[in-house]
Amino acid sequence: MINVATPPYKPGVLRGGAGELGKLAALLPDSDEDSAVAVNDDLLSVASLTSSVRDFVVENGRTYHSLSVGNMQNHHFLVTFGGRMHFAPGAEYAQRVLDVGTGTGIWAIDFADAHPSAEVVGVDLSPIQPFYVPPNCSFEIDDLEKDWTWTRPFDYIFSRMMVGSFADFSRFADQAYRHLVPGGYLELIDCIFPMASDDGTLDTSPALKEFSDLLLQASINLGRPLNAAKNHRETLIDAGFTNVNVLNFKWPTNRWPKDRKDKLVGLWTLANIGGGLEGLSLALMTRGLGWEKNQILAYLTSVRKDLHDPKIHAYWPIVVVYGQKPKSTSPTRSTHS
Repeated sequence: MINVATPPYKPGVLRGGAGELGKLAALLPDSDEDSAVAVNDDLLSVASLTSSVRDFVVENGRTYHSLSVGNMQNHHFLVTFGGRMHFAPGAEYAQRVLDVGTGTGIWAIDFADAHPSAEVVGVDLSPIQPFYVPPNCSFEIDDLEKDWTWTRPFDYIFSRMMVGSFADFSRFADQAYRHLVPGGYLELIDCIFPMASDDGTLDTSPALKEFSDLLLQASINLGRPLNAAKNHRETLIDAGFTNVNVLNFKWPTNRWPKDRKDKLVGLWTLANIGGGLEGLSLALMTRGLGWEKNQILAYLTSVRKDLHDPKIHAYWPIVVVYGQKPKSTSPTRSTHS
């Protein structure tokens, strides 16, 4: 059994890559995993992953949160990013922060704990956030596809995994631009569909490749494409942001990579996405493709099998894009209102 403890975060040492989308180096597969017949289920147990999170918390001095469905994704990102909560350089000094699509509120709570002088506002459509939160953290229920009504601007706006939620990211970027102070930052973190592989092994899995393509097609049919993040850089530039930076990462589908850190990220992918296939698929495939629920559940059986197969070296591309509102700017910059 491999050690699933999270490697300590070292400032400046990160396995992501900067630059244009799709330029990240290929992950090397573990030949020992390729010969494995099946994944050791012990590696995927909640107890093992919980231990990993506790180790991470001790190393990084953060508050421990139980591995609920909503919080698991947050931990997945922390492991992927080596413990970093964000990348925009202005975030550390922000005094007013907006967390878009806050979900369980875990990121907003952690940011508020780490920055007690900052005012952190988390916004979501659903009131699923905890009642007891840091005094500098609050939550609001709102639809950010509609006109934003805040009268006080933000220093930093954070948006994670909102692809599929917004029909028009250009409008979102414009509204964010208008509600930032001059010099403020917008940061977008998203997954890009379809899945990919660097060695062609995804093509040996008709079920997994088709599943990824079907979800993308369903999202396009619904007008909320899951590949919108590939245009995030251009979207921010068109909205008027400067100093736009791109970081690329990969979520391996399981423990197939050779590198220990990448292997751990893959285990988290399998727990985060593999454990939530129904939630990821049902709404998209019923509404976007017209499939029946029982048809989807039966179809996911083969998808789940291939998702666990270490001989298939597939991954989801993850992109981080952040940009700065110019320090001297016109208040009427927006063109997508």
